[in-house]
Amino acid sequence: MTHTVTSAPTRVGGQAAGPEDVTGSAGEPGSADASPATAGAPDAAAATDSSGAPAGSVTAASATAYDGLPDAVVLTDADGVVLVFNAAAANLMDVDAGSVSGRHVTEVLPLVDERGNDWWEASTAGRRLPRVTGQPERRLTYAGPTRDHDFNVTVRYTRQAGRLVQVALCLRDTASRERIERNRSDLVATVAHELRSPLTSVKGFTATLLAKWERFTDEQKKLMLNTVNTDADRVTRLLTELLDVSRIDAGRIQLRKQIADPKVILTRVLQGKVAAGAAGAERFIVHIDDELPEMWIDPDKIEQVLHNLVDNALRHGAGTVTVVLRGTETGAEVSVADEGDGVPEANAGRVFTKFWRGASRGNGTGLGLYIAKALIEAHGGTIVVGRAPGGGAEFRFALPAGAPVFG
Repeated sequence: MTHTVTSAPTRVGGQAAGPEDVTGSAGEPGSADASPATAGAPDAAAATDSSGAPAGSVTAASATAYDGLPDAVVLTDADGVVLVFNAAAANLMDVDAGSVSGRHVTEVLPLVDERGNDWWEASTAGRRLPRVTGQPERRLTYAGPTRDHDFNVTVRYTRQAGRLVQVALCLRDTASRERIERNRSDLVATVAHELRSPLTSVKGFTATLLAKWERFTDEQKKLMLNTVNTDADRVTRLLTELLDVSRIDAGRIQLRKQIADPKVILTRVLQGKVAAGAAGAERFIVHIDDELPEMWIDPDKIEQVLHNLVDNALRHGAGTVTVVLRGTETGAEVSVADEGDGVPEANAGRVFTKFWRGASRGNGTGLGLYIAKALIEAHGGTIVVGRAPGGGAEFRFALPAGAPVFG
């Protein structure tokens, strides 16, 4: 039965519908695979079901199955009459799913492209071509009653003997994609900024030494080479942070646990900062309990956490840096506090996110605290930020003692 649209779709912007982006038949270049949300969904487009239902019909059981999909899915027949409007789609559009069944898709889901053309009308040519299987993901705007909203939309055509029987739309909110793209842009900008300074220094000093080696004293040469070495270490640390972030985001943190003494690890970190000239010994106040439990931890990862926390206190804090290591009933606890301005309470929840650098934009990558939190949580511990007694920021993390697992 042919469905007649009582109200023609309204064109936005007064422009004629443009050509449709279509995909060829399966196996041809440019063909679109089924959307992940609809690939494993029930087949509602068979020619007939066991009860002899016509092609393109959807049973109550199969329609209910679509509600379990995380993506918004809308199914229509060849004429655009809505057959399925799953729960995710109803939530996105803020409509009652039961009220849209049997209505035309342009009434309940008015989508327009970047030129303001009505999507359903503009895709007419593709729906008529037997070899067209769908449309690749594209950005379309939902012209809602109160506000417009952008979605990434994938379309799949189901045909029976070359005749269109069903149209499936999968809609995803663009917010998550935009967030990923924004994070990617931040990462590129951060890497470019952080690499430019040390690489410029390395290039400058090495070029100068090569061109005028005989003119410099041994002391001057040593100073330049030490600067090159320090900048090379800075680049190495940045690349290490980027690799760590990649593993964290992929859920591939690997811990090589062993019995370790946290006192030894902490002492090594602080002595390293003094030896590298990052701070004088007088800037550190250290309190360590006499009796500490043996810890089943990855010493390299915990050393990295301590490096990040101490660097953060030295870079962003002021005055002395107080480090406390004490034993607890379940393991050990470490706090690193400075005497700077501290972290505003409103920003406490953002401190451990990627690229957060507070007021000191451009100083550091904004990845150190994000990595520290991930490594502590991988050990089964916790880390928080609060107000230090001296008025600055205090980072405190607790680790369970743990034990080797045999067998």
